[in-house]
Amino acid sequence: MILRQSSWPLVTGVVFLTALYGFQRPFRVYTSMEPYDNIPLPPDWQEKTEWVFARLMYPQHPNARFGRYSRRYGGALDWREGGTSWTQDYPRADRHFALALRRLTRIHVRSVEQPVNLEDGDDVYNWPWLCAGEMGDWKLTVAQAKTLREYLLRGGFLMLDDFWGTEEWERFEESMKLVFPDRPIVEIDDTDAIFHTVYDLNDRYQIPGEWALRRGTTYRNDGAVAHWRGIYDEHGRVMVAMSFNSDVGDSWEWADDPFYPEKYSALGMRIAVNYVLYSMTH
Repeated sequence: MILRQSSWPLVTGVVFLTALYGFQRPFRVYTSMEPYDNIPLPPDWQEKTEWVFARLMYPQHPNARFGRYSRRYGGALDWREGGTSWTQDYPRADRHFALALRRLTRIHVRSVEQPVNLEDGDDVYNWPWLCAGEMGDWKLTVAQAKTLREYLLRGGFLMLDDFWGTEEWERFEESMKLVFPDRPIVEIDDTDAIFHTVYDLNDRYQIPGEWALRRGTTYRNDGAVAHWRGIYDEHGRVMVAMSFNSDVGDSWEWADDPFYPEKYSALGMRIAVNYVLYSMTH
């Protein structure tokens, strides 16, 4: 699955099949913020496939919510080595969603994720679909923002998740405005194709994190109302989809835990399935 590094044509269907695997960064496991370092690799983790869950790595904001936890879980202070906010939910959520996508579609999905560093030359163009969480904690450099902007304008798709309330939104916007200074962030309309590509998802509700449910609530900060926001390109394609005041990643991560309500995992999986198929067909 490689996106063109010059210009990408508008196409439909599963368009990113390629034999150019040698140009991709090899798979590696990074330290997670969560106690997942000993999760065994699936037996087919080396299989060549047509779609890969790519997780965006990013530098941490100086006021990051999770900045103080890097040492707690044995993580390196250098975000390039993991153990910082970009590894929240990683890799358990990534692999659970990959498995669900295999079961719910005919897409040939790799069983393991691919962390992607915007500083790794042209590697980001190998991965047409990116996901990132804890967006109130990211702090892109100007160069990283430029690379991400080019990636999105050439046809890439970015799903952003798990940021809550005014303060985290403001930190998120600092970097997002570096990527697209002039493109508005808007509420995605219920009629948009992104909510109907596979599943009809007019009834979208807040998806709480497992952490919130254990505290007897569904949100943190002043993030009581879920928003499904996006950034469009000049052709009306959603380039960036945001689940603000929801934790879709936890709905994947805890999908196999009886404590976590099935209705949240079901919605979280369906939203992401739609995003994947939308990104392949728009």
